[in-house]
Amino acid sequence: MQVIKLVDPRKRKYPAILFAGIFIFCAALPLFLKSGERTPPAPAIPASQNPYERLPGYSKILALENSFVRHSKNVKPSVVGISDVQRIKTISKDYPILNSQWRYWRYRVGLWFKETFRREYKMERLGSGIIYNQRGHILTNYHVVRDAERLLVRLSDKREFWAKIAGIDPQTDLAVLKIFSFKKFPVPEFETDRDLDVGEWVMAVGNPYGLQGTVTVGVIGAKGRFGLGIAERENFIQTDASITPGNSGGPLVDMQGKIIGVNTAVQEIGAGMGFAIPMEMAVHVADELIRKGKVERGWLGLEAKPLTRDMARILDVPYKKGRVVVEGVEEKAPAELAGIQKGDVILSYDGREIIGVRKLSTMVAATEAGKTAPIKILRKGEEKTVRVAIKKSVT
Repeated sequence: MQVIKLVDPRKRKYPAILFAGIFIFCAALPLFLKSGERTPPAPAIPASQNPYERLPGYSKILALENSFVRHSKNVKPSVVGISDVQRIKTISKDYPILNSQWRYWRYRVGLWFKETFRREYKMERLGSGIIYNQRGHILTNYHVVRDAERLLVRLSDKREFWAKIAGIDPQTDLAVLKIFSFKKFPVPEFETDRDLDVGEWVMAVGNPYGLQGTVTVGVIGAKGRFGLGIAERENFIQTDASITPGNSGGPLVDMQGKIIGVNTAVQEIGAGMGFAIPMEMAVHVADELIRKGKVERGWLGLEAKPLTRDMARILDVPYKKGRVVVEGVEEKAPAELAGIQKGDVILSYDGREIIGVRKLSTMVAATEAGKTAPIKILRKGEEKTVRVAIKKSVT
């Protein structure tokens, strides 16, 4: 008799499953151990392997960028924000109905105390300014402070000072404020003697829309702009560096880190077109306002216009761009007393070459009244020098 042993079919799979598990574990263990290892960082590309380093002009771009960064850090401490602080009365004058004299007078006395000692202020950000000297004089635009009630000056280090107006000059749209501190103020370098070139890189620093310490970059687009209706005496530097509300009164800086102008306005006739007052004019006005509280300008008493080729042929003088010719002389004016006549070509004033009528007007206005200035003229092909005693202008 054959005995048949019955085996559970599920028990037959256990050895196979066990061997399969052991095989999978052994195969996956090296991968698991390898995944736990830290992947070494990719080696840094040496500076010598910079893909842009060999491009022509790359070093000059880096040098220009470093100039922007360096000059921004140097100039920012001398740029301030100017705000107008106005007092607002919020106490109601309407009296409630009180059923006794005692309550009525107690309410009146309490209301008087509230009106006297409780004050609320509204601050409106106006523009920017430049620390002019260590004594705390601030150079800015006249239109920035024109209608201000009480001026608050905020420095780059967050210090705040109440300021008073030391002097204003609406003709050039300039003003000088005064603040006081026992600590000396950081003063930047001003450029007044160098001839600027169209196309130079410049930076405008200021507080547009209350964003203090904002720097924008552009180039000089033109020099000697006038007839824009911004001020009575105009001799602006034109730039495409962004000048927006709040930039007025801030500095225009060249690539030597020196301030060459005071940002004044953005012209509506073209987007991205701003104007700045040359530092030569601004320094003269600021010094006059600090010393006297007003500006006294020199007066020559003649009318001039640019010399054209046709006029040079008629007057028998060599033509040169930028020269000016006398068109008329006022009676008993300093020019007439010195012997200047109609038709004279002015070559230089006080030792400096004349380049245009605006330049001559600016130089005469900057001359102190009572000073005798030599003027070189060309008359009928002959050069001669006359000495003019400049008088004070009545305008």
